[in-house]
Amino acid sequence: MRDFLRILFFIFFLRPFMALFIGLRVYGRANIPKQYPFILAANHSSHLDTAALLSLFPLGEIKRIRPVAAADYFERNWLISEIVHTLFNILSINRLCAKKRHENPLLPIEEAMRAGQSLIFFPEGTRSTSGKMGELHSGILHLAEKHPEVPVVPVYLSNMWRSLPKGEFIPLPFFCEIRIGEPLFLKGNRQEALDGLKTAMIKLRDA
Repeated sequence: MRDFLRILFFIFFLRPFMALFIGLRVYGRANIPKQYPFILAANHSSHLDTAALLSLFPLGEIKRIRPVAAADYFERNWLISEIVHTLFNILSINRLCAKKRHENPLLPIEEAMRAGQSLIFFPEGTRSTSGKMGELHSGILHLAEKHPEVPVVPVYLSNMWRSLPKGEFIPLPFFCEIRIGEPLFLKGNRQEALDGLKTAMIKLRDA
Protein backbone atom coordinates (compact mmCIF):
# COMPACT_ATOMS: atom_id res chain seq x y z
CA MET A 1 0.00 0.00 0.00
CA ARG A 2 2.81 2.42 0.82
CA ASP A 3 4.43 1.87 -2.58
CA PHE A 4 1.11 2.52 -4.33
CA LEU A 5 0.44 5.73 -2.37
CA ARG A 6 3.99 6.91 -3.02
CA ILE A 7 3.63 6.43 -6.77
CA LEU A 8 0.34 8.37 -6.80
CA PHE A 9 1.99 11.15 -4.81
CA PHE A 10 4.86 11.33 -7.29
CA ILE A 11 2.63 11.30 -10.38
CA PHE A 12 -0.04 13.75 -9.29
CA PHE A 13 1.83 16.08 -6.95
CA LEU A 14 5.60 15.86 -6.56
CA ARG A 15 6.69 15.86 -10.19
CA PRO A 16 4.21 18.54 -11.35
CA PHE A 17 5.14 20.64 -8.32
CA MET A 18 8.87 20.41 -9.05
CA ALA A 19 8.45 21.09 -12.75
CA LEU A 20 5.84 23.86 -12.65
CA PHE A 21 6.06 25.54 -9.26
CA ILE A 22 9.78 25.21 -8.54
CA GLY A 23 10.89 25.20 -12.17
CA LEU A 24 13.46 22.54 -11.34
CA ARG A 25 16.32 22.22 -13.80
CA VAL A 26 18.65 19.22 -13.71
CA TYR A 27 22.20 19.07 -15.07
CA GLY A 28 24.35 15.95 -15.22
CA ARG A 29 21.56 13.41 -14.87
CA ALA A 30 23.68 10.92 -16.86
CA ASN A 31 26.15 10.81 -13.95
CA ILE A 32 23.67 8.88 -11.81
CA PRO A 33 24.91 5.26 -11.82
CA LYS A 34 22.77 2.60 -13.45
CA GLN A 35 23.86 -0.02 -10.95
CA TYR A 36 22.71 -0.09 -7.33
CA PRO A 37 23.70 0.75 -4.67
CA PHE A 38 25.17 4.24 -4.80
CA ILE A 39 25.13 7.29 -2.56
CA LEU A 40 23.95 10.73 -3.65
CA ALA A 41 25.86 13.17 -1.42
CA ALA A 42 24.20 16.58 -1.54
CA ASN A 43 24.26 19.92 0.22
CA HIS A 44 21.26 20.59 2.45
CA SER A 45 19.36 23.84 2.90
CA SER A 46 15.67 22.96 2.64
CA HIS A 47 13.09 20.22 3.13
CA LEU A 48 12.64 20.49 -0.64
CA ASP A 49 16.07 18.91 -1.17
CA THR A 50 14.88 15.37 -0.56
CA ALA A 51 11.76 15.75 -2.69
CA ALA A 52 13.75 17.27 -5.55
CA LEU A 53 16.29 14.45 -5.55
CA LEU A 54 13.64 11.75 -5.39
CA SER A 55 11.91 13.31 -8.39
CA LEU A 56 14.96 12.39 -10.51
CA PHE A 57 14.17 8.68 -10.51
CA PRO A 58 11.75 6.54 -12.53
CA LEU A 59 8.64 5.45 -10.65
CA GLY A 60 9.78 1.83 -10.66
CA GLU A 61 12.99 2.72 -8.85
CA ILE A 62 11.90 5.12 -6.12
CA LYS A 63 11.34 2.31 -3.60
CA ARG A 64 15.06 1.54 -3.89
CA ILE A 65 16.10 5.11 -3.07
CA ARG A 66 16.31 5.81 0.67
CA PRO A 67 16.78 9.37 1.93
CA VAL A 68 18.68 9.26 5.22
CA ALA A 69 16.91 11.31 7.89
CA ALA A 70 17.11 11.95 11.64
CA ALA A 71 14.62 9.90 13.65
CA ASP A 72 14.58 12.47 16.46
CA TYR A 73 13.18 15.02 13.99
CA PHE A 74 10.99 13.06 11.60
CA GLU A 75 9.63 10.55 14.10
CA ARG A 76 8.75 13.00 16.85
CA ASN A 77 5.07 12.16 16.40
CA TRP A 78 3.09 9.42 14.70
CA LEU A 79 1.56 11.54 11.93
CA ILE A 80 4.82 13.07 10.69
CA SER A 81 6.53 9.68 10.85
CA GLU A 82 3.78 7.99 8.83
CA ILE A 83 3.78 10.74 6.17
CA VAL A 84 7.54 10.80 5.58
CA HIS A 85 7.91 7.03 5.61
CA THR A 86 5.00 6.54 3.23
CA LEU A 87 5.64 9.37 0.77
CA PHE A 88 9.43 9.69 0.88
CA ASN A 89 10.57 6.22 1.98
CA ILE A 90 13.02 7.69 4.49
CA LEU A 91 15.65 5.65 6.28
CA SER A 92 15.73 7.04 9.80
CA ILE A 93 18.76 6.98 12.06
CA ASN A 94 18.50 7.62 15.78
CA ARG A 95 21.30 10.02 16.62
CA LEU A 96 20.25 10.57 20.23
CA CYS A 97 20.02 6.92 21.23
CA ALA A 98 23.31 6.22 19.49
CA LYS A 99 25.03 8.82 21.66
CA LYS A 100 23.47 7.56 24.89
CA ARG A 101 23.91 3.84 24.26
CA HIS A 102 27.08 4.00 22.17
CA GLU A 103 25.27 2.30 19.30
CA ASN A 104 26.26 2.61 15.66
CA PRO A 105 23.70 5.03 14.12
CA LEU A 106 24.80 4.00 10.64
CA LEU A 107 23.87 0.33 11.08
CA PRO A 108 20.42 0.65 9.40
CA ILE A 109 22.11 2.42 6.48
CA GLU A 110 24.67 -0.35 6.07
CA GLU A 111 21.89 -2.95 6.09
CA ALA A 112 19.98 -1.03 3.41
CA MET A 113 23.07 -0.85 1.22
CA ARG A 114 23.70 -4.57 1.59
CA ALA A 115 20.11 -5.06 0.41
CA GLY A 116 20.92 -3.13 -2.77
CA GLN A 117 19.24 0.14 -1.84
CA SER A 118 20.77 3.49 -2.72
CA LEU A 119 20.96 6.50 -0.43
CA ILE A 120 20.31 10.20 -0.46
CA PHE A 121 22.77 11.49 2.10
CA PHE A 122 23.38 15.01 3.39
CA PRO A 123 26.94 15.05 4.78
CA GLU A 124 26.45 18.42 6.52
CA GLY A 125 24.04 16.72 8.89
CA THR A 126 21.60 19.63 9.06
CA ARG A 127 20.03 22.32 6.89
CA SER A 128 21.90 25.53 6.21
CA THR A 129 20.03 28.70 7.15
CA SER A 130 21.98 30.89 4.73
CA GLY A 131 22.20 28.68 1.65
CA LYS A 132 25.95 28.36 2.15
CA MET A 133 27.39 24.87 2.42
CA GLY A 134 28.79 23.96 5.83
CA GLU A 135 31.46 21.50 6.86
CA LEU A 136 30.94 17.87 5.92
CA HIS A 137 30.74 15.34 8.72
CA SER A 138 32.58 12.04 8.69
CA GLY A 139 29.56 9.72 8.56
CA ILE A 140 29.81 9.34 4.81
CA LEU A 141 33.44 8.26 5.19
CA HIS A 142 32.42 5.46 7.54
CA LEU A 143 30.02 4.22 4.87
CA ALA A 144 32.66 4.51 2.15
CA GLU A 145 35.15 2.56 4.25
CA LYS A 146 32.62 -0.21 4.91
CA HIS A 147 31.55 -0.28 1.26
CA PRO A 148 34.51 0.89 -0.85
CA GLU A 149 32.89 -0.48 -4.02
CA VAL A 150 29.90 1.88 -3.71
CA PRO A 151 30.25 5.14 -5.70
CA VAL A 152 29.51 8.47 -4.05
CA VAL A 153 27.88 10.95 -6.41
CA PRO A 154 28.42 14.63 -5.52
CA VAL A 155 25.32 16.78 -5.94
CA TYR A 156 24.70 20.49 -5.50
CA LEU A 157 21.22 21.95 -5.11
CA SER A 158 20.81 25.67 -5.77
CA ASN A 159 18.13 28.06 -4.47
CA MET A 160 16.13 25.47 -2.54
CA TRP A 161 16.63 27.52 0.61
CA ARG A 162 15.13 30.55 -1.11
CA SER A 163 11.99 28.61 -1.97
CA LEU A 164 11.57 26.93 1.42
CA PRO A 165 14.03 28.15 4.08
CA LYS A 166 14.57 26.35 7.36
CA GLY A 167 11.74 27.20 9.72
CA GLU A 168 9.22 27.97 6.98
CA PHE A 169 6.38 25.70 5.87
CA ILE A 170 4.99 27.33 2.72
CA PRO A 171 7.27 27.16 -0.36
CA LEU A 172 7.62 30.10 -2.71
CA PRO A 173 7.99 29.75 -6.49
CA PHE A 174 11.66 30.05 -7.31
CA PHE A 175 13.81 28.58 -10.07
CA CYS A 176 15.94 25.83 -8.52
CA GLU A 177 18.70 23.64 -9.93
CA ILE A 178 20.29 20.27 -9.31
CA ARG A 179 23.82 19.70 -10.60
CA ILE A 180 25.12 16.14 -10.51
CA GLY A 181 28.82 15.35 -10.72
CA GLU A 182 30.77 12.28 -11.75
CA PRO A 183 30.84 9.41 -9.22
CA LEU A 184 33.72 9.30 -6.74
CA PHE A 185 35.23 6.55 -4.64
CA LEU A 186 36.28 7.93 -1.25
CA LYS A 187 39.52 6.12 -0.52
CA GLY A 188 42.84 6.87 1.12
CA ASN A 189 43.42 9.57 3.71
CA ARG A 190 40.13 10.36 5.44
CA GLN A 191 40.49 14.13 5.51
CA GLU A 192 41.66 14.23 1.90
CA ALA A 193 38.70 12.09 0.86
CA LEU A 194 36.27 14.40 2.67
CA ASP A 195 37.95 17.48 1.22
CA GLY A 196 37.77 15.91 -2.25
CA LEU A 197 34.02 15.40 -1.92
CA LYS A 198 33.48 18.97 -0.74
CA THR A 199 35.63 20.31 -3.58
CA ALA A 200 33.55 18.36 -6.10
CA MET A 201 30.36 19.82 -4.64
CA ILE A 202 31.77 23.35 -4.72
CA LYS A 203 32.75 22.92 -8.38
CA LEU A 204 29.17 21.98 -9.14
CA ARG A 205 27.96 25.06 -7.29
CA ASP A 206 30.26 27.29 -9.32
CA ALA A 207 29.61 25.60 -12.68
